[in-house]
Amino acid sequence: MRLASRGHEVDVFEANDHPGGKLSEIRIGDYRFDAGPSLFTMPHYVDELFEVAGVTPGDQFSYQRLPVVCKYFWEDGTHLSAHADARAFAKEVEEQLSTPAHRIESLLRDSERKYRTTGWIFLEKSLHRWQTWLNLDVLKAMLKIPTLDLFSNMNRVHERMVKHPKLVQLFNRFATYNGSNPYKAPGLLSIIPYFEHKIGAFYPEGGMYAIPEAIYKLALTKGVRFHFNTPVERILLEGNTATGLQTAEGDRHFDRVVSNMDIFFTYKKLLPEQRHPHRVLRQEKSTSALIFYWGIRKTFPELNLHNIFFSDNYRAEFDHLAGGKVYEDPTVYVNISSKYTAADAPAGSENWFTMINVPFNSGQNWDALIDEVRRNTQAKLSRILKCDIGALIEEESLLDPRSIESKTASHLGALYGTSSNDRMAAFMRHANFSSRIKNLFFCGGSVHPGGGIPLCLLSAKIVDSLIKE
Repeated sequence: MRLASRGHEVDVFEANDHPGGKLSEIRIGDYRFDAGPSLFTMPHYVDELFEVAGVTPGDQFSYQRLPVVCKYFWEDGTHLSAHADARAFAKEVEEQLSTPAHRIESLLRDSERKYRTTGWIFLEKSLHRWQTWLNLDVLKAMLKIPTLDLFSNMNRVHERMVKHPKLVQLFNRFATYNGSNPYKAPGLLSIIPYFEHKIGAFYPEGGMYAIPEAIYKLALTKGVRFHFNTPVERILLEGNTATGLQTAEGDRHFDRVVSNMDIFFTYKKLLPEQRHPHRVLRQEKSTSALIFYWGIRKTFPELNLHNIFFSDNYRAEFDHLAGGKVYEDPTVYVNISSKYTAADAPAGSENWFTMINVPFNSGQNWDALIDEVRRNTQAKLSRILKCDIGALIEEESLLDPRSIESKTASHLGALYGTSSNDRMAAFMRHANFSSRIKNLFFCGGSVHPGGGIPLCLLSAKIVDSLIKE
């Protein structure tokens, strides 16, 4: 969108028969599901695409701010509504957990401070160009590193600031937004709650798949040519310059090439004879997911769009993930888009996107694991909701690390490429350009600045700025 709006002729080659990558949709019987990302934050990055194109965003794409970001449930009967309004959230915590409201307010202020100090550097700029680091504002921000918890971890930060074990667990779960471990990931990642509780969480009209649909339709108006069912076989080179692509349709020549493919497969499949950045490609992979898409013959008024059912032993759960295993008492995330888009499920029913964090694929017996996780997940939900969930399921489909890799070319099914467990992880992600091959650029969740809708959109913005320069 950005390149076409500046007058470039743009062709997109896509292996699937639809746009969106991981952000897709599936239909099972009378149920519709958003198949990939289910949380929408930082919507202004989507709005920017319309503004760049000279179109008023609200005319073609609309969304609403959620009054309650997420509902949280524990086995002992405790439940919390994380209101979008920080004061309402803090009051809820005070009433439900007898914890002073100022602790939540203080943590959210700290999250905002860290983001405003460093977020624009780490997320909106290339970290791999010397020009970024010679900026006076960047140098000032670097002087504040001792106050950013870069040398602590998320769990220690949250224990220090909110103290209550359930609140520590609640804020630790934000590490999963980039497939990381809160007991290892640097404390600087405590900036993540800022996105939800200061800027807000949103719901696009029509569901999450409305996002790529809107961008696709807008791109068409700018003359972008889409080639679906057309996987790229090679990136063509002349010497050390990218000159085009090889597909089943033949060779196509271009002035610039941008790869949105997982960086591992970009090198292994599209640039097999080039020197590979082994240090980058060998980094620790992020976690993956096992997702059950369930058509449920019942409605649950106590549930919302986003719902989390916590494990009783969060540390044990992450220890299992680190060891390539799935804990017997997993944390379960349930997204129900029919709460906002009634047509996504039949009357009196709900569409449950039920996700459990699992390790990336390292040769586990996934068929056996899926059966085990299905049983444990249904048992957990049944206990907390006091209802036999298994008996209510009339439709099911699923996604596991193997199918995530086969459908989206995500190496080993890792959802976010590499983890952010190391404090240098942000610097170890692959740059948005090639230092060895001219006119070759990279965007998407496996390169800087990372995975998730806002960061993928920012990677595109960075690439656009590099090509513009």
